[in-house]
Amino acid sequence: MDFSSDCVVSGLDLWQWYRSAQSDGLKAGIYVTEVDWLLQEFAGLDRLTLRLESFKDWPNISMRLSLVELNNLWYRRLNEKVPLQYLTGVTYWRNFSLDVGSGVLIPRPETECLIDLVVAATNSVSHLQEGIWVDLGTGSGAIAFGLAEVLTEASIYAVDCSSEALAIARQNGTKLGLGNRVNFCQGSWWQPLEHLRGKVSGMVANPPYIPSDMVSTLQVEVRKHEPHLALDGGADGLDCIRYLIETAPIYLVSGGVWLVEMMSGQGEMVAEMLQDNGAYCGVEIFSDIEGVDRFAMAYLK
Repeated sequence: MDFSSDCVVSGLDLWQWYRSAQSDGLKAGIYVTEVDWLLQEFAGLDRLTLRLESFKDWPNISMRLSLVELNNLWYRRLNEKVPLQYLTGVTYWRNFSLDVGSGVLIPRPETECLIDLVVAATNSVSHLQEGIWVDLGTGSGAIAFGLAEVLTEASIYAVDCSSEALAIARQNGTKLGLGNRVNFCQGSWWQPLEHLRGKVSGMVANPPYIPSDMVSTLQVEVRKHEPHLALDGGADGLDCIRYLIETAPIYLVSGGVWLVEMMSGQGEMVAEMLQDNGAYCGVEIFSDIEGVDRFAMAYLK
């Protein structure tokens, strides 16, 4: 996102804007901590300074955009309900600062658990740690970079059908210094990975899993601004997960990991589909940080 070059404002002017923005946020039902996030991003103020409001007495504060531009961004958040991550162009996931835009789903904190599950699954199985891992539907690249960070000897492939998403993922790879660890491929699911049949140690995916008729009921920030391609999982929300269950055995090695994120309430059905398929063993459902059944893991026989 392009902004004007550094602008200098007085601490008092910024504080007055800060208090006004907080008040307007409260009226609009927006967390006032989002105002803090804006000032952390664009004015470089830390949490303690914001909590104490000590910047009010500073003669000058250098900002990455003018007060007018800052105000315009905040009112897009209030009036259009644009997610703050799209307005700032960045989100924080695990220990990464990731660039995001409207062409990718905003990575959620609960999805971070996928990487912890991979670590647990590979801790005592060295051939899985050193093999080929794929992130199908990579979006911003979050999962792929998480895999690259914990599986330092593995080859990582990040696949997405969206050229816009892959451009953002590549940009993040460069930003994080992990671009040379990840192979970016455009295509639908396994399509660009035909050469990896029978060679993949692990598949991780956060596929679309919202039932089609529920998409219109999602909070306005999601339904109006995040890509529906990354949300809509078909009539029962399980179209993509069903496809990944059916196709992964062609690509996974024996003992290979199958791991996906899903929606609350889908765990029993996903576990049943994995067991009925006959190619998997060790099927388990795991909870997210809120205690909600969110992840399904299995191993190829």
